[in-house]
Amino acid sequence: MTGDTILAMLQCVRDGELRPEEAMERLANLPYEEAGFAKIDHHRRLRTGLPEVIYAAGKTPAQVGEIFFRMAAMGEDVLATRADEAAFAAVKALVPEAQYHSVARIVALRQTPPGESSVAGTLAVLCAGTSDLPVAEEAAVTAEVMGAEVRRIYDVGVAGLHRLLSHREALREAEVVIVCAGMEGALPSVVGGMVGAPVIAVPTSVGYGASFGGIAALLGMLNSCSPNVTVVNIDNGFGAAYVASTILRRIHKAAQNSTAQEMMR
Repeated sequence: MTGDTILAMLQCVRDGELRPEEAMERLANLPYEEAGFAKIDHHRRLRTGLPEVIYAAGKTPAQVGEIFFRMAAMGEDVLATRADEAAFAAVKALVPEAQYHSVARIVALRQTPPGESSVAGTLAVLCAGTSDLPVAEEAAVTAEVMGAEVRRIYDVGVAGLHRLLSHREALREAEVVIVCAGMEGALPSVVGGMVGAPVIAVPTSVGYGASFGGIAALLGMLNSCSPNVTVVNIDNGFGAAYVASTILRRIHKAAQNSTAQEMMR
């Protein structure tokens, strides 16, 4: 769909020939952009409220750079996960404003003006140990690009529980909590018993042989006795942040609707 056809559709809405709801439905199902090696979904935010994201692993630097450039040209916030220095160099050559978060392995570009994000609210991102930082930072940076206010609480594993307890107030203020842990994966259950918010557990592939690359932590989290704990895949900090951003977006939207209703009374 071109700019002219979109303009024509908007004129139909103005003239009463098309209901606004029908126009929105059409926009939400617009086709993707064909880039030859990729089909770029520029309208994901319109359908879901959150933008398309580039998974850089397995793509060449040139492919990552081209996709990133095309998405940035649409005025969207852009995120490329699991990106290395070569991918960043390719992006930087085309989009100089892009930034590289080396620990998170994310290339990001934030173009949404402050205060205009559809995601609002506080997200706490925890990790059990310093070895879990890459996964925790993937979650934190992803959520920040999505528009969330992120509070980082790192190196607070259950082997030194007093470190976690010193952050009780910050945890209670968070609308959503992400907890990244390897080894036996016990930290999310402890956090789940401390907060009245959704806890998204991220098992990491940190640990000695019997951790089986994060499977031990995954199974421990799946068997959590804290009912407010849910679990994503091993090392999937991005997935946890995306789900958390979706929750925060719904909270923000509900708050806006409530405010609007109060003003109309």
